[in-house]
Amino acid sequence: MSFEKIRVTNPIVEMDGDEMTRVFWKSIKDKLVFPFLDLDIKYFDLGLPNRDATNDQVTIESAEATLKYNVAIKCATITPDEDRVKEFNLKKMWRSPNGTIRNILNGTVFREPIICKNVPRLKYDGRFKDIFQEVYESRWKSKFEAAGIWYEHRLIDDMVAYSLKSDGGYVWACKNYDGDVQSDFLAQGFGSLGLMTSVLVCPDGKTIEAEAAHGTVTRHYRVHQKGGETSTNSIASIFAWSRGLAHRAKLDGNARLLDYTKKLEAACVGTVESGKMTKDLALLIHGPKVTRAQYLNTEEFIDAVAAQLKARLLASSKL
Repeated sequence: MSFEKIRVTNPIVEMDGDEMTRVFWKSIKDKLVFPFLDLDIKYFDLGLPNRDATNDQVTIESAEATLKYNVAIKCATITPDEDRVKEFNLKKMWRSPNGTIRNILNGTVFREPIICKNVPRLKYDGRFKDIFQEVYESRWKSKFEAAGIWYEHRLIDDMVAYSLKSDGGYVWACKNYDGDVQSDFLAQGFGSLGLMTSVLVCPDGKTIEAEAAHGTVTRHYRVHQKGGETSTNSIASIFAWSRGLAHRAKLDGNARLLDYTKKLEAACVGTVESGKMTKDLALLIHGPKVTRAQYLNTEEFIDAVAAQLKARLLASSKL
């Protein structure tokens, strides 16, 4: 039984990216988006070579297009450091594309974990401070006091305020509570950096930019460049597409498109919960002795999600 493509009335902005995420970004489009949607895409290549070739004007143009069309879906990109400048022979060390886009859109980033029932989660460890206190009391308190120093636990907001007015002279042992680092920590708590959505919402309430909350997976890309097999988690990038398209559906009043986005997300979670997953998740479930038979490679996972998505869409079309 064939599936009648869903017509998306208004365009979306696509911001392509770098390295391993760029590789499977194309597979997401080819296997999970284009077979099911009649979609007008305003495409911007934010890969580092093109950013350099355009003197980063492409990043500015992509943000301006987002303000025009209200929905952008972004692949992970490289923010170059000195090593990257040399690697890509860049004209200069270009700024973070995310920073440029956020400044133009003037939005706020909201992040949310993607929950799969069979993926073990780390709990918030209030035990963090308890363990520090126990170790301090049993091993270090007398030595600290003899040296005229001390240890104490402070709440994060209190410590931030203190650090701003302090002259220093202390060692701060802390959880990574701020900005991107905190969200990465939260994502890992739910199993993987690949299990986190990230949506920038503008003050007008109409304009959003959806992306994955992780980097370009350079280590896997180096393996891919050498022709090796990779098992890279694409779920967060798939959810970038689902969240962006869901917003397009709500703006346009497109019920079929909204249903598609819900089924796409359900297909991702359902695939993992059925036991089909990439290596990062398999390691959490099976431990360090995970075997090759217990996980899928990068493309096999996207294929498995595509099979679930098609089945879910066809099932609903028969009703």
